[in-house]
Amino acid sequence: LAAALQPQEVFLVLDAMTGQDAVNVAQEFAQRLPVTGFILTKLDGDTRGGAALSVRAVTGKPIKFVGVGEKPEMLEPFHPDRMAARILGMGDLLSFIERAQQVVDEKQALALQQKIRANRFDLEDFLNQLQNVRKMGPLQQVLQSLPFFGGRGLSADDLDERELIRFQAIIQSMTREERRDPSILNGSRRRRIARGSGTTVQEVNALISQYQQLRRLFQEANEIETGRRRRGRGMRVPFFR
Repeated sequence: LAAALQPQEVFLVLDAMTGQDAVNVAQEFAQRLPVTGFILTKLDGDTRGGAALSVRAVTGKPIKFVGVGEKPEMLEPFHPDRMAARILGMGDLLSFIERAQQVVDEKQALALQQKIRANRFDLEDFLNQLQNVRKMGPLQQVLQSLPFFGGRGLSADDLDERELIRFQAIIQSMTREERRDPSILNGSRRRRIARGSGTTVQEVNALISQYQQLRRLFQEANEIETGRRRRGRGMRVPFFR
């Protein structure tokens, strides 16, 4: 088939979970066909992809792409420096940023920045951020890209994506007035929201607590940035440019 079609590229897809077996398969394949590169899949699992370095060393052929999920958009170009950071448990911040840029609208981001500066971050904004995180891929994979999560060996039990889904359902069960002014969420409103979202009052309270913590974090960052501007120096805080 290769002789008849004469393809410009011949890729072999390797399962990163198989370790040394992937290296053996790659070596055998390279002896039979003019392979030009490899695609390493299942890097969204528990493995860190150490076999990638062995494949390159044994065959002399590069890894062109890596698969970090089941959807077509989860196929990414391979970057050796990012793989090295992943193997060392340092996360992959550049890939995280690229993924975020794909799902976050620039106008929406600027509007959010202005609301944070004005201390007007509400539950509608919180809902938008939850939706953006889910668009970026599985929660465990997204957070493992961050340096402060990458080396912690977090499992699916530590990162329950179902909680994000519950949070979305709770916020979507609120009225627009409640989302824009959470201070009016008294006991009866919270019971109604719990019934409407198929959750409990405790879960509604947990969402409100998470939102309040994030709002306080933004307020503190805003105060730090304001102080920096007054002094005309100091460290720049993310979200404020």
